[in-house]
Amino acid sequence: MKNTYQILPVYSGDVSGACAALYELGGMVVMHDPSGCNSTYNTFDEVRWYEKESLIFLSGMTDVDAITGNDKKLIADILMAAGELHPRFIALVNSPIPFLNGTDFAGICRILEDRLNIPAFYVSTNGAHDYTEGAGQAFLQAARRLVDGNGEKRPGTVNILGMTPLNYTLSGSGKRMEAILTEAGFPVNANWALDCDPETFSRASAAPVNLVVSSAGLYAAEELHRRFGIPYVIGAPLGGFAPAVMEALKTAMETGENQVPHIQSRKGGEPDVTLVGEPVVMTSLAASIELETGKTTEVLCPTEVTRGLLGSADQSVAGEAEMQEALRSARHIVADPLYRSVSPEGVPFTPLPDLAFSGRLYLKQTPDLFTWKLS
Repeated sequence: MKNTYQILPVYSGDVSGACAALYELGGMVVMHDPSGCNSTYNTFDEVRWYEKESLIFLSGMTDVDAITGNDKKLIADILMAAGELHPRFIALVNSPIPFLNGTDFAGICRILEDRLNIPAFYVSTNGAHDYTEGAGQAFLQAARRLVDGNGEKRPGTVNILGMTPLNYTLSGSGKRMEAILTEAGFPVNANWALDCDPETFSRASAAPVNLVVSSAGLYAAEELHRRFGIPYVIGAPLGGFAPAVMEALKTAMETGENQVPHIQSRKGGEPDVTLVGEPVVMTSLAASIELETGKTTEVLCPTEVTRGLLGSADQSVAGEAEMQEALRSARHIVADPLYRSVSPEGVPFTPLPDLAFSGRLYLKQTPDLFTWKLS
């Protein structure tokens, strides 16, 4: 029972992560789930819903569909919608019920590809994982199915991997990231996938380096490295950490080797500041704090995708009880405001709202990550 949550909410689910990753790419995303479940995604986990159109649909499973499968109805509905809307691709996103029923999504995708002559792929979600896994799997499938190696190479450019509003919530964050990289001498080849141009998505193989700005981009970076030999840098150009990220991009281009600059940038030792949240954003902010203030930091990561993303002073934390125990020794906590309820009394607490954790509760208090500083 140690992973039971009594006080804190859980992070956004893998279905939300998958939909966020694919939102702007011009494909048709179909969540196979009962009617009404779409509201959870578009009400709590998606800030673009009322500003930017996307072809995201719900299959509207009935009790009979759940019991019998009724794949013919699902296929017929998708074919009808795709015939009217002409999407670039079809992505099927799973929910717990069809997962438990063993729905053959791979087989359904083959039928859709044969009938529509466009890519169709399955994002392996099941409602039992968090958004980092779902978005990561969605970007991975996109890297496998939507990217070819036929385009002309674009020396000196960079791909941004892993941008979604679940980590970069403020409107215009994608364009801001592109501007920072361009001003530093690294024009953006493709942005995956916030404020992005879907026309550039498939040309990711043209860039000589990838920048992983959240854990959602890790799987795709590994796939693009495997397929095309493109090295990747893990880290977001936030605050005082931005110059280290730019230097790592240059090194990766020159050597062809992957870089994790926050590990070299941070001193380690007894932490003065404890940050809680997604590993790439929080380790980047931690590195910025150390470079700007000289204080030592640690990151407590409650999300799932952490492999190769954390430093020696950081730790992956599973469950509310484990998080509460890890926070006992903290001297200064930086976390979503909801973490106050499991933080020690009297310890300085700097709120940093996280859409993927507290939804829209603190949306108006969400800061600009690119200029955020420890108070």
